[in-house]
Amino acid sequence: MAERKIVPIGPYHPLQEEPEFFKLIVEGEHVVELEIDIGYNHRGIEKLAEEKHWDQITFLVERICGICSNSHPFAYCLAGEDLLGIEVPERANYIRMIIDELQRLHSHLLWLGLAGHFIGYNTIWMWAWKAREPVLDLFELISGNRQNYAMLKIGGVRRDIKEEAYPVIRKTIKNLYPTLKMFQKAIQDDPVIQTRTRGVGILKKEDGISFGAVGPTARASGIDIDVRRDDRYARYDTLSWSVITRNEGDIHAKLLVRVLEMIESCSIIEQCLDRIPKGEIETEVRDIPQGEGIGRVEAPRGECFHYIRSDGTNRPVRHKIRAPSFVNVATNLVTVPGYTISDAALTLAAVDPCYCCTERSAAFTLTGEKILKGEDLIRLSIEKTEKIKKIYGNDKK
Repeated sequence: MAERKIVPIGPYHPLQEEPEFFKLIVEGEHVVELEIDIGYNHRGIEKLAEEKHWDQITFLVERICGICSNSHPFAYCLAGEDLLGIEVPERANYIRMIIDELQRLHSHLLWLGLAGHFIGYNTIWMWAWKAREPVLDLFELISGNRQNYAMLKIGGVRRDIKEEAYPVIRKTIKNLYPTLKMFQKAIQDDPVIQTRTRGVGILKKEDGISFGAVGPTARASGIDIDVRRDDRYARYDTLSWSVITRNEGDIHAKLLVRVLEMIESCSIIEQCLDRIPKGEIETEVRDIPQGEGIGRVEAPRGECFHYIRSDGTNRPVRHKIRAPSFVNVATNLVTVPGYTISDAALTLAAVDPCYCCTERSAAFTLTGEKILKGEDLIRLSIEKTEKIKKIYGNDKK
């Protein structure tokens, strides 16, 4: 038996856009166990929300993730509307769906490009990111921003989509179809992609259910879930579209699910443009009463959940967020062991992780008394930094 050793991936690694520490326990080239060490990127968004006005929070949560920056304000606004018991105007619902599906295209294309890069197939990377540019141009046309679109508010949307933008959106989506079909064919036929992704990083259906996996990570393992269909919001129930699933559970299935989802997103956007009614784009909201509300949306990575509680003042007393990566990252505990070190790196990336979405920290006694305050978190962060510096021999003192 080969001697067991540790191979670290992170907390800083070329494969990871954000810091997270995965400790691979290996025998030779094969991974036999995985340890996940989180806590390198906590930003305190939930606590910050308690200090913001209800309207300011939409801009705060938009910055939880730059790639899916519409999902969090969408879920937050749905939570606010649930608390208020109000409906938003029909036109606002369609604008919300257009923005959200454009975001899905942007997110999946970005991930697809990175997936190509990670397997050493940089042609896929360049193709995918070239296809993504016109989608970002649409965001700029509609909202003025390629990132952080600032479109949503409790009660509706902040700005309308102008009539002259419709032909540009239609043309961009029409031009995207052939590219997506090319990606689909490449994933299904290309021997390089097949060799590196088929039968690798398999998440069994029962394991996906046990870990509570969501989004493409779950659907690639045969788990037929999608918040857009299962907990209807906006007007997804009036459109014709399909939930994409595969049964293999490997990286190849995750690739194919995302590409086929993009084709569905294109169809949804075109249907929205055909059906969008004229009219108001917001329901006026003056005050938030006492109460609580929840909002769920299908972010590109899976279910995004927001809970808010109000005491009747102009800011929440509690704001709880659960991003999809919070559950999807944990599935690596069963998908990484059993494969090689090179496969492990791909498997970790296959869930399309967002670590800054995931990080959070809270500690309470059984009576509800908070153990750690803000200054305690800062102190612990400093102590951990000093410990890391000593371990790696970078202490300059």
